[in-house]
Parts: sequence; structure tokens; C-alpha cells
Amino acid sequence: MIGDELCLSVDLGTGGPKIGLVTLDGELVAHEVHRVQTTFTDDGAATQDANEWWELICDAATRLLGDPHIDRTLVRAVAVTGQYASTVPVDEHGIPTGPCLTWLDTRGGPYTQRAIGGPVQGYRARAIAQFIRKTGGAPSLAGADPIGHMLYLTNEHPEQCARTRWFMEPVDYLTMRFCGIASATHASRLAMWLTDNRRLDQLAYDPTLLALVGLSSEKLPLLVRTGAALGSVSLETARRLGLNHDVSVFAALPDLHAAAYGAGATTMHATHVALSTTSWISCPVPKKKTDILHSIASVPGLTHGTYQIINNQETGAKALEWFQGILAAQGQSMTLDEMTALAATSPPGARGVIFTPWLAGERSPIDDKWARGGFTNLSMTSTTADLIRAVMEGVAANSAWLFGYVEKFAATTLSPIRLVGGGAQSVLWCQIFADTLAREVHQVRDPMVAQLRGMALVASVSLGRRSFDDLAQHAVPVRVFPPDPTNVRVYQHKSRELQSLFALNKKWRRTATRTH
Repeated sequence: MIGDELCLSVDLGTGGPKIGLVTLDGELVAHEVHRVQTTFTDDGAATQDANEWWELICDAATRLLGDPHIDRTLVRAVAVTGQYASTVPVDEHGIPTGPCLTWLDTRGGPYTQRAIGGPVQGYRARAIAQFIRKTGGAPSLAGADPIGHMLYLTNEHPEQCARTRWFMEPVDYLTMRFCGIASATHASRLAMWLTDNRRLDQLAYDPTLLALVGLSSEKLPLLVRTGAALGSVSLETARRLGLNHDVSVFAALPDLHAAAYGAGATTMHATHVALSTTSWISCPVPKKKTDILHSIASVPGLTHGTYQIINNQETGAKALEWFQGILAAQGQSMTLDEMTALAATSPPGARGVIFTPWLAGERSPIDDKWARGGFTNLSMTSTTADLIRAVMEGVAANSAWLFGYVEKFAATTLSPIRLVGGGAQSVLWCQIFADTLAREVHQVRDPMVAQLRGMALVASVSLGRRSFDDLAQHAVPVRVFPPDPTNVRVYQHKSRELQSLFALNKKWRRTATRTH
């Protein structure tokens, strides 16, 4: 039976790794979640210890496989997903030569600006035209992506670069630790902006784009097809975990793609919304396309030769976790379940309290690193319940703002919406999203670990246990949330207010943020 076979799935989020055993038909058997710290410094550094990820993953996998109720010989595959736009420098054996520069690390910004900066939305005209035409996007002028990271390391740490054989995305680095093979795909390197995404059959980095930023492909891992089987687990790793050496290791995917698989949103225009640390709205689309004004693009997709909508809102369910910390500091310690239960006692609209969720700036639909969050329209009668509900509604209203542009980009009505991520565990938040988006929302199975399930399904397809076309039929929602017409009107008004606050405070927040 398919259900008897297992995949060891890894989802490396910014907050830390999830490690799970999932059947090849997508049933979660067991999993662990671990936290890691990001080290921030005043010069723009935001780093993590890539060796720590590996040790946490191996220790967790050993515990999961050591359960007497689990037959470790049934593990047939290893598949990794997780954060992207980060850079791990490694030696020829895949061992880090330094910390991972995460997608929050901006130290390479001056070098990126020197290479391609200019008058057209901050870019040189020829450079931005080449990047958009070939990749669908462009390097971050803030340096918060692999181009910025590589330029920073090359210029500031030449001795470390001399020890470095490969600059790798975190998911590709972990895959190499499992099998010993340095590889990448158009999908896993989507935020590097150095592949010609018009021709996904060309497994090569684009020499024109490399020349524009002054880099070479010498330290970039070999490109393979999306979903490719790379080989077997290395002998060293197999011994450490107690796995058979013939367990297959598959090319890694970003969490964007794994979430689509895990939500069953694999057919054309089937849409999922991630309510995780960050948030995004995505679906498969038929061609490469870019909306540069609203930071929306289509990038290499779920299978080789397809495309997927990409965008990102910098703060999603993390906003509620942030407010949980604020309450705890005031002596009101509550679990997230307790918070959402209290929020349900506040009416739709949170008695007029508005929360703007831009705690880490914003990227889509308006790129503004100076944007900041906060509460508006507080009164002496505002309650904790109102504030919690306002946070949940503010995140949903921000998604609604982006959703309008995503629908225009897709050129079709997007419904239903499959909700994944930790925030999707909340029945209240699912209903708020349905009412705010005015679309039917489907809560998927085990939404917090949808990416773990997604990678097991990737492995299942690659192993020939099921076809790609079967995946959408396999996805049955746990619960369906139709929009409430009365609440839709309330939230449409609230979404307009949130957008007005963004425009109204633009000049003020830029000054305030720079001075603090």
C-alpha cells in the first residue's frame, strides 16, 4: 500500500525547521518543530547557523525513526523545502564556511546598487529591462537576496570565499547534506534572478545577467530539473539516521511550491494563501509575467516547464505572535488558541480598532521598507479582545489589498481559496479571511505542516506512486468557510481604511523610521 511507505520531509522556516514522517499519500505520521535564532547586527546582518539546522534535523529524525511503532525500513524518500532568497556558503563537502545570510540580510545592498543602480525605480534602465525580460523579477537593491549576499561576501570576506566551493540556497544545502550532491533547480534559485526563465529547458545560468552584477557561475551549483531524483542518502547520513542507503533524495523546492502541493492547489489557477510568519497568495499560471509596480511575478513552477505566482507580505501570522509577546510582557500570558477565543468575543470590525500589520515593512502590493505597524482608532472602551481581533483583521485586510492585484494578474476569478500555515489552524481567522476576501475559504488538513505533506507528495509523484494530476483530487478540505455577506461589507470598508492609512502616513513614517 502507498500509505505504508514514508517520506522524511523537512521544512526549514525562518523560525526553525519542521521535521516529519509523512506517508507517500500525504498522511502526517509524526513530526517535530524546532526554533532557531537569527543574529541581527546594526550593519544589516541577519544570519543563522546552518550547522545548527543540520544537527536539529538529524537529532529529530533519529528520534522520530526510533519510535518502536515506526518501521524505518519503509522510508523511501527524503525531500526538503523551506525559506529562500538566503545564502549558505559551503565547501566541496557541503560543510558551511560561515553563517547563512538570510533573506533579511542587507549588507550587500551597496554592492548591488553599485552594479545595477540607476534612475528607473532605482535601477539602470538596461539592467532592469534584462532582468525583467529574462527572469520576471530583479535583484533587491537592499541586497536582501543571493546576489547581494554573494557580492557582499566576495568583496568583504575574500578569505572565506576562497574556502567556499558553492553558494547555496538553504534547501539545496540541506539536500546536499543528505546526499552529498550539490544541485539546484530553476525553482529553488528563483530569488537569485540569474536564470532565463523563458526557457526552463535550459539548465544553465545566464551569462548576460551574471555579467551585469559582476559574478560568475563558478560557485553556483549544477542546475537540474524540478522534481529530479538526485541519488541516494549518503552512507554517512544513512548510518547516522539508521536509514537504508537506497533511500532516494529529491531536488528541493521553496516553501511556496511545497505549500501548493500540500494544499492540493496544483491545477491551473487553483489558489492558496499562506498565513505563516510571512504571507503570500499564489496559484499556477500558464506563462511568465511580471507586475513590477505591485511586486508580483510568475516564476518557475511546480513541475518542469510550468509557472507559479509569487509575491510576499512581510508579516503574516507573525503579527499575532508579536502581539502575544506584548500581552505577556504586560502580565497577560495566553496561548494563541486562547487569544483567538477571546478575539471571537469582539464583533466583526473590532469595534472600529484598525491594526496595520507592516511590522517589518512591506513588499507586496507596495514595496516600502519604511512601513510600520500599529493600532489606530483606539478609545477608552477598546478591549484586549478588540485588539487581538484587530490584528487578525488587519492581516486579512492586507491580504485583500494584495488579492485584488493577484486576481488582475491571473486574469480570472480566484475561488475557492485554500488556507495554509499556522494561522490557518484558527477557525475564526479562516472565517475572517473568507469574509475579507469575499471568497469561499478551505481549511486544509494539518495546515501548519502543509509543506511537509507537500514534499511527501512531490516524492510520491517522482517515485511513480501517483500522477501529478491525481494530487488535486486528493485534497479534501477539513472545513469550508463561505463568506458572510454582512461581514463582507464590514471588511470591505476596513480594507479601504487600511489602504488609506498606508497612503496617508507614507511621508511621516519614512521620517520616523529613519530616526529610530
